[in-house]
Amino acid sequence: MQPISYKYRPENLEEFVGQEHIVGEDGIIRMFLQNKKIPSMLFWGPPGTGKTTLALIIAKELNYEFFQISAVMDGKAELKRILKITEQNIKEGKNNILFIDEIHRWSKAQQDALLPYVEKGQIVLIGATTENPSFTVINALLSRCHVLIFYPLNIDEITKRLKQIVKKSEFGNFMFSEKILKLIADIANGDLRTALNILELITTYFYDQKQKNIKVTVEHIESIVQKKLRYDKKGEEHYNLISAVHKSIRSSNALAASYWIARMLEAGEDPLYIARRLLRFASEDVGNAKPAALLLAETTYEACRKIGMPECRIFLIQLAMYLADAPKNNEAYLMENFVLDLVKRYGNLDVPNHFKNAPTKFMKDLGYGKGYKYDHNNGGKPANRQCLPDKLHKIFKDKKKVWLKNKKLPNYFRED
Repeated sequence: MQPISYKYRPENLEEFVGQEHIVGEDGIIRMFLQNKKIPSMLFWGPPGTGKTTLALIIAKELNYEFFQISAVMDGKAELKRILKITEQNIKEGKNNILFIDEIHRWSKAQQDALLPYVEKGQIVLIGATTENPSFTVINALLSRCHVLIFYPLNIDEITKRLKQIVKKSEFGNFMFSEKILKLIADIANGDLRTALNILELITTYFYDQKQKNIKVTVEHIESIVQKKLRYDKKGEEHYNLISAVHKSIRSSNALAASYWIARMLEAGEDPLYIARRLLRFASEDVGNAKPAALLLAETTYEACRKIGMPECRIFLIQLAMYLADAPKNNEAYLMENFVLDLVKRYGNLDVPNHFKNAPTKFMKDLGYGKGYKYDHNNGGKPANRQCLPDKLHKIFKDKKKVWLKNKKLPNYFRED
């Protein structure tokens, strides 16, 4: 019996969900299909995001013969067998797509073997990889392929596909509410195949010939995934926990921050969400007190994206400990809020004339660039000119007198 993920694999772009940036109305795949010609490509993204499915749809839409190889299971012998068939197909006027799943697992020599056949057009290569192709695919092959990035599906996209599938006759004995389908989609964490596997397990283990209209409940799902689903990634607990992470780091408590991160990960949180929040923290709360924090946070995010769970867990813990121990400075955060408020409050104020470029005589005659002093010609000191729009310059000039009198002048207001 075929798994649901294979049995109900989308057969056209209308059934395909996700990856709107490449399959939408203005997407590159649509353009290729309209032109009836497809180049060799590399599909890069996490599991369950539609890489194999889209390759199959492309082959069907263009009437190309489709060959599939698993880089884990198959080697040169299978490749040679397929290439022999494709050579004959070309003679008969047939086009071929060779889809290699997990192409990053092939050695340099195995990838080299593909080059002549890609170059002469005997095959259109579509390689699927969960690893960054810049590091795992040889340059000669990489330069001959378009790289398309696949992103994790969001909850609405997965729910949409689940709704399409539960309408099939074999699910007629089960009742799936919108809430339950969204819960399954949430647990799947961007992986449609995982969602379909949960769906299949529910209908397999809870099927009862005597009972009709079985209402699927949270308890059904809990028994399938083997844990209590008290953590809602979009609900209050989600925000409570990430708030605890932030405030623990801000309080320089590395143990507490690590504990809250572990809680989130154990409950199924996306590690990239935590990495993004720590990246923000590096600027918001550490800032220029230790600028290297931002670099480490960015590196940690990339490492989590490449490696994934459970290995990346230690990356997040290490970063949280570093941020907790780092000196704190929130001036960048204060400045961000302050200047955004100015923009919203005062709108589009004009740039001072001495800051404006004057590439033409007409613009010079209007006073553009007049009076501008080149700071590097000022003995290494700022030229002490007005940098803000006239209106703000006047406002801060008046306020500065009050700030100086009260000895509350912010250290970043040095100009006016």
